[in-house]
Amino acid sequence: MRPAALLVAASLAVGCSETKPAPASASNERASQGTAAPQPSAESRAGAGAAVGKPAPDFKLKDTAGNDVSLSQHKGKIVVLEWFNPECPFVKRSHTKGSLKGLAPTMMDKGVVWLAINSGAPGKQGAGAEKSKAGAEALGVKNPILLDESGAVGKLYGATNTPHLFVVDAEGVLAYAGAIDNSPDAEGESPEGGKLVNYVAEAVAALSEKRPVATPKTTAYGCSVKY
Repeated sequence: MRPAALLVAASLAVGCSETKPAPASASNERASQGTAAPQPSAESRAGAGAAVGKPAPDFKLKDTAGNDVSLSQHKGKIVVLEWFNPECPFVKRSHTKGSLKGLAPTMMDKGVVWLAINSGAPGKQGAGAEKSKAGAEALGVKNPILLDESGAVGKLYGATNTPHLFVVDAEGVLAYAGAIDNSPDAEGESPEGGKLVNYVAEAVAALSEKRPVATPKTTAYGCSVKY
């Protein structure tokens, strides 16, 4: 990572301190402090029922308005799942400066379903309906935010970070899992390799055009999910 990106990650750490997820590891401890530490591969982290190229596990959660929302009700449409924590600095920066800024509304205008999922346990950073509502207003989030306070859905999908993105194709198959982009500073200014790649946008475009997804798995970065 470039020196500038390291400075950004260090500044984000101030707002993302939290207890470590279990089981603990050095990389998870760094992630829990808000630094974009290297993570295990997306494949090794994925839940037993969530494998790229296989049917995405169905679920039903309530949104912040109390409505039931399931994955299966959107069969026939491309669905993006975004693991969300409104108080995570990586989420804030990605939604205000980085690759998530304005992306969901653009996708939804094209018929894509975008669902944010907050898997924070009660009492943890950013958890619950009220904090999710406040975060949505502050960040301009218009898509539904689903509450997974038990962490069951997050663990099923192997979600480890906020943000962590999953793209499900119109047939209900998991087509992408990983980071929003290749810029772990969360603002798109220091992409690895020098060129910014929005993996989610590329995956959705490929699915819309009936092409294979070129990069189906990447390593997510950001705060640890506060299970």
